[in-house]
Amino acid sequence: MRILVIEDEPRILGFLARGLEAEGFRVDGAQNGTEGLKRARRDAYDLVLLDLLLPGLDGLSVLHELNRAKPDLPVVIVSARSDLPTKLRGFGLGAADYLSKPFSFDELLARIRVQLRKPRQGEDGHVIRAGTLALDLARREAQLGSVTAQLSDREFRVLQHLVEHQGEVISRERLLSEVWGFHFDPGSNVVDVCIRRLRKKLGPSSPIETVRHAGYRVSAA
Repeated sequence: MRILVIEDEPRILGFLARGLEAEGFRVDGAQNGTEGLKRARRDAYDLVLLDLLLPGLDGLSVLHELNRAKPDLPVVIVSARSDLPTKLRGFGLGAADYLSKPFSFDELLARIRVQLRKPRQGEDGHVIRAGTLALDLARREAQLGSVTAQLSDREFRVLQHLVEHQGEVISRERLLSEVWGFHFDPGSNVVDVCIRRLRKKLGPSSPIETVRHAGYRVSAA
């Protein structure tokens, strides 16, 4: 997933970039509204984090123009302006969410993931995506390029959990808890066996990555 951060404070911009990159996102930065709007229009982003108090073109103007040019691009405002009229103005101009400074990075990350899990305009709400991988919740099958994979219940639930937390490293223990239940031995290899079956079904372009000594991750590339 690729995120554009439009923020004029270098310290905050650096903090957000480092934190998001550590979570597996690709991050670009812009330090004024004019540059930010230009990059958002020109390049393909999955989400924009937008400050309001920007030099040159202010954040609300950037939001207005972005909503006209790319109405399905989620924009999350992160601003020191926390008054209700400004928040309402932001939502009225198309903001997907609004977080006031100072903020918790964990809360921001949670809000970002909520936005990235939402179906985009024109998408079926029964389909969730991670890059080119599409998981059909109704048919319980995965589509990756020309490959359509029919999944068992366990395979489907494991892949769904990874896709819903795309970019995040999910431990074997967490998958055991979420998919199989706590009564399974944490030393069991059932997760690894299930991942191998998923990779085989998805083919050589499978986006499931192994993070050594940590778990598994679905990339959104």
